[in-house]
This record gives sequence, structure tokens and C-alpha cells, in this order.
Amino acid sequence: MDSAIELLAPAGNWDCVGAAIENGADAVYFGLDIGFNARARATNFHASDLPRLMELLHRQSVRGYVTLNTLIFTDELPRLEENVRLLAAAGVDAVLVQDIGAARLVRAICPGLELHASTQMTLTTAAAIEQVRELGIQRVVLARELSIREIERIRSETTMPLEVFVHGALCVAYSGQCLTSESLGGRSANRGQCAQACRLPYDLICDGELQDLGDVRYLLSPQDLAAHELIPQLLAAGVRSLKIEGRLKTPEYVANVCQHYRRAIDAAVSGVATSIQGYRLTDQQRRELELSFSRGLSPGWLEGCDHKRLVPGRSSSKRGVLLGYTKGLDRQRLTVDLVCPLALGDGIVLEGDRASGSEIGGRVYEIWRAGRRLDRADQGLVEVMLQRGLLDGVQIPDGVAVYKTDDPQLTKRLRRSF
Repeated sequence: MDSAIELLAPAGNWDCVGAAIENGADAVYFGLDIGFNARARATNFHASDLPRLMELLHRQSVRGYVTLNTLIFTDELPRLEENVRLLAAAGVDAVLVQDIGAARLVRAICPGLELHASTQMTLTTAAAIEQVRELGIQRVVLARELSIREIERIRSETTMPLEVFVHGALCVAYSGQCLTSESLGGRSANRGQCAQACRLPYDLICDGELQDLGDVRYLLSPQDLAAHELIPQLLAAGVRSLKIEGRLKTPEYVANVCQHYRRAIDAAVSGVATSIQGYRLTDQQRRELELSFSRGLSPGWLEGCDHKRLVPGRSSSKRGVLLGYTKGLDRQRLTVDLVCPLALGDGIVLEGDRASGSEIGGRVYEIWRAGRRLDRADQGLVEVMLQRGLLDGVQIPDGVAVYKTDDPQLTKRLRRSF
């Protein structure tokens, strides 16, 4: 494995740090609960945690980067200076900044502290990158709206180390610079308080007339990014740090995603995965990846702009993987034609109007096939029983999509990894 290729994982809490370390991350990024952090809703770490945290990471040869990636107000500069000195004393490996003034302050008071430009600096050209180099920036997290071809062009025109997001949630605004949250609810996304306005259902009015959108209501909600198959192309384009989004996600998510991208990077470096062949997940691996968290997976902008692929508009939150389709309901027994495995205890949901909260879902209590009770079924027709009374008086037509939303056995296996 080429040590120059970095897998960078999110860490919203101590369990996420452990999950990242034990599942192949080379570095983690995290925020502090003392502010200047674009994920204020994450658990985050207290300043007093820093020495122990950095000792743990360095003992495992893992780097630790701290996010100071919000816009800074003038009256906050003394507190920012205090925090920067604290980070330097704790031995953090780098800080990520969005604010140009913050970058200048860090360079002035702690010139030995490595500086990374956040994706929210919106760096999309080599000329812009060379401009921030003068601030002392030593690595750039490129804007997420770039294609691999554009990244290649940037690499050919600059020697700056490049970092790119390869997995996780995408923002419909340009690299997170969203004003919608603040204008609608007074919560600035650039101050760590994003209200996720892009995940709401919307109406569309064209020339004064309300358009019939059917079930396409989530007009601003992108699917999640998944670039595991594009790792060889990204490395060939000169990317040296591959970043996973998710400081608000669970440690199981961190473990799961790190496992897959560790394999993808190793396969690309060893030549097993090439730009032609790519790194292919098995059907089971893809389902597992989606189960940890997915709004549907796409290559984002890496293959260029494809708006309908990026924003299908039918959902905005985790749905899971397609389990099958309904084939009838007899009292409490729901017949489902399975296209992927189902086990007792799994969580399922029947596709419905998510915006109105009318979807039906629950845990699987019993599975039957041809009069036999099963613990697990892979494919074909089965009868499923959920919580008693859940389906009383419900009319469920044939052909309704059923999604698997939770797999306790997968969760247990991922927890064992850390």
C-alpha cells in the first residue's frame, strides 16, 4: 500500500474514532465543541479530550485533523487565537479552514501548524489554488462539484496536494455555501447550523401555474456520493487524500464505509482494480454499504453533470435497499416477492408518501414459506409478519416496493470490528 494515498474518515465521537482506526483509515477529521465547526450538531470533542485523542491516534499511526471551517466574526478572533494555540500545543496534524482571515491568523501565530483549505473555500481552478498557497495552505479539499476530468486539469497546473470527497452526503449548494437555511430559519450553514432545507419537499410553479410533480417532490435533495468504482481514476488524476463525509453518522457507518474504501484503495494501488475495471462491490457488499446510510448512491459530479441522476426527487432521507414487492395481504401476513435476503429482526418499510408520514414499517417478527417458519429467506415469495395490529384495516395493493431499512446482524458484525 502506497503510504502517500490517504483514506480520511469522519469522527463525530470516540466510537467513530475507534471504528476509523480499526477499519483502515489513515487519518480522521473532527470538530471541537468550542465552536468554529461546520458540524455543530455532531457530538464533537472537548478541548480537554485533545491530548488523549491525539495520543491514541498517533499511537496507531493515524493522523488527526481539526475542523475550524466556519466563517469567523471579528469579535471572535481572540477566542479563535486561543483555540488555535491549544490545537498546536495538543499536536494536531492539521486544521481545516474556510475563512481566509482565519488562515492568516493561524499562519501568523502558529506557523508550524499545517493548514488545509476546506471544500467551502470553493477552489475549482489551479489559479485559485495558487492564490491560497500564499496564505500558507498546504493541502486543498477541492470543491465537490468538479469532475475527474476537471481534477486532472487542475493537477496538471499545480503541485498542491489535493483531497477529494469520495463518499457521503452532497450539498445542493456550491460546496456547502448555502444561504437557504439562514434565510428560512435563521440558522447559517456557514456557521455550523445547517437546517437541511434541501431535504424538504417542494412545489414547483412555472409561469404562475402549479406543476403536477407526482411523487417527485424532493427537488433539491441530491443522492449520496459513492466513488468506490472511480478510485483508480481519482488516483491517476493525482488525488492523494480520499475523504468520507459523515461526522453526524454512526460508528457503524464509519466502520462499514472505511472497510470498502480501504479495499478499493488497496486494489487500485496494487493494480487489481484499474481505470477500466474499477473496484466492483458484490451485490451483498453494495447492500451493506447502503444499509449503513444512503439516500441512494451516485457518482455525484465526478462523471460530469447529470442532474436527474443526482436528484431523482423521490426521497430525501435514508431508505435502505430494495427488498422486494408486495404480492398480497392476508390479515396480518404480508406476501413479499424478495429480491434480496431478509431475516428475523430486520427493519422494513413499504414505499408510501414520506412527506405526509404515511409510510408503514416495522420489525420482521415472522417469516413463512409454504407453511414453514423460517429464520431467513434469500429470494422468492415469502409471508412476513410485523408487529401485531400494524396492518389492521390497511389496504396494500400488489407491486408496492418494500425496502430493508435495518439489519441487526450487520450492525452487530460492524460493532465487533471496533
